[in-house]
Amino acid sequence: MKAVLALADGRIFEGRSFGAGGEATGEVVFNTAMSGYQEVLTDPSYKGQMVTMTYTQIGNTGINPEDMESRGLFLSGFIVKEYQDCYSNWRATMSLDAYLKENGVVGIHGLDTRALTRHLRDKGAQNGVISTVDFDHQSLVAKARAIPSMAGLDLASGVSCDKPYHWTEGLWDLESGYPQVDPTTLKYKVVAYDFGIKYNILRCLVDAGCDVTVVPAEFPAEDALAMNPDGIFLSNGPGDPEPLTVVIGNIRKFVGKVPIFGICLGHQLLGLALGGRTMKLPVGNHGSNLPVMDMATHKVEITAQNHGFAVDLDALGDAARLGHENLNDQTVEGIRHCELPIFSVQHHPEASPGPHDSHYLFGRFVEMMEKYR
Repeated sequence: MKAVLALADGRIFEGRSFGAGGEATGEVVFNTAMSGYQEVLTDPSYKGQMVTMTYTQIGNTGINPEDMESRGLFLSGFIVKEYQDCYSNWRATMSLDAYLKENGVVGIHGLDTRALTRHLRDKGAQNGVISTVDFDHQSLVAKARAIPSMAGLDLASGVSCDKPYHWTEGLWDLESGYPQVDPTTLKYKVVAYDFGIKYNILRCLVDAGCDVTVVPAEFPAEDALAMNPDGIFLSNGPGDPEPLTVVIGNIRKFVGKVPIFGICLGHQLLGLALGGRTMKLPVGNHGSNLPVMDMATHKVEITAQNHGFAVDLDALGDAARLGHENLNDQTVEGIRHCELPIFSVQHHPEASPGPHDSHYLFGRFVEMMEKYR
């Protein structure tokens, strides 16, 4: 079946449909990961976006229940060069096409993703429409231009959990899968705020010795502190951090009372809570091969990233210093409070998909909680 991708600036790409039919809208971005498309699909941070994979062949490892990073799919559309329906993977239980259909996600393949990626890199991420029902180019471009900008959108509230829950699952093992860890063996009590949290973040926290309680995005700070936690964790998530005023106010109530660790959107929200500001990036960083420097050690890490906003370090003044730097675009990749046990990173140390260079950050959080005790 024919499918068309139209961008808001008038650029048109024609291809073929896979996954669900119909029409999808969202901000079009590209991801440079060469593997792990299932983890990309199930990352709630892609809410409101349509993801282009720069690697050419997608679908050849199928879909399996163990590599889900959340309870479902939150992205609007999926764009690939070559969809492979014949998958080969000993863990796979279904094809990518069937998975997208089951979850109502529109896909398009057979277009020139190299040209699309270069266009987005040069012109910036922009809104678009994928359609299998409307092939009129002018109509589709008009629809793309009518989509609200990602800037100013609160998307985290729509992907957060409804009520608190306890998490005790550890990291995956080749022989036994995901182990259930005895909570009595976990030393540090952590309240994790869910703005679109990935499962592997929770597993990494458990593996580091944390007894984790996950709470909704706007869970009151007073209720979280009443749990007597050793630390507060702020998760990744989609959209613009600035509209989350209730969340920012909550974070301010934690400052000086308990160690805090933030990732991605949690990092941006922490920056705002400390008096800084955030900005929309022209393209953003999405992939699992992006270089970052830890300013404490000057070691370079290859990291997984997925964000379209960044923290403005200058606006933080003396409240925090640069913790990590993105070596591709020199944006702020992490901050550390100058006096208090608080730090955050823009990248994803839990990987999934991605390298494990930054796993040590969960250990750094534990060390911080131990010293604060």
